[in-house]
Amino acid sequence: MPRELWSSLNSSWHHHYENPATPKLTNQPPYANQGLTLAMLDRNGIVRLDDTLDYAAGYATLAQFLGKYFGKQINTFDRYVRNPAPGIRYVEEDALGKYGLVINSAMFEHVLDREALDEVNRLVADDGVLMLHTVICERIPPDPDWFYLTPMVHTAFHTNRSMTLLMAQWGYAASIYCPQAKSWFLFKKDHPQLDRLEAAVAAINREIQTDYLIYKAGFVDYWKGF
Repeated sequence: MPRELWSSLNSSWHHHYENPATPKLTNQPPYANQGLTLAMLDRNGIVRLDDTLDYAAGYATLAQFLGKYFGKQINTFDRYVRNPAPGIRYVEEDALGKYGLVINSAMFEHVLDREALDEVNRLVADDGVLMLHTVICERIPPDPDWFYLTPMVHTAFHTNRSMTLLMAQWGYAASIYCPQAKSWFLFKKDHPQLDRLEAAVAAINREIQTDYLIYKAGFVDYWKGF
């Protein structure tokens, strides 16, 4: 598919799908739980929201939630859509740099090639964190009616094995998964808190008396059902 057609299709789909009046075939990212998790990790010095980019942010729903409920402002970028509301810090493409935390919600399933994934990773600082929200399972089911095939712009699918390989190729050493936020946090091998990460997760879980966060050296292969 030509790039111009792919861009047009993505733009049309996202303008249509993020309209509140549009019936949803799949769930939107759990923005409230993502925001809470980010605020918790920021307060504990595990990520830095003052050095954050939400890449492929759409209408900046997560950025608006963090600003309204936690008083945190983050940078956002999207090629296809933009929210004209005041106060949203969109970054122009030629001004993108490297960030301590790059957030990527529901984009990894919308790519045509590996380069699109590498492009996201290149924005992460050498000692940074990549936050991902997408469906990652043990295997891709051989089922033409699988729910994740339904949206017309879902073109790539990821498994625990493929994410383990990407982590190794990109230089990540450990990860955290939050089931409520349905998000992974991948930590570069030079992240300054890497050595205390497991203990920090355990302390947060004790504090709130639930296993809210899951730590693993390597990739947290949480979903085994498929």
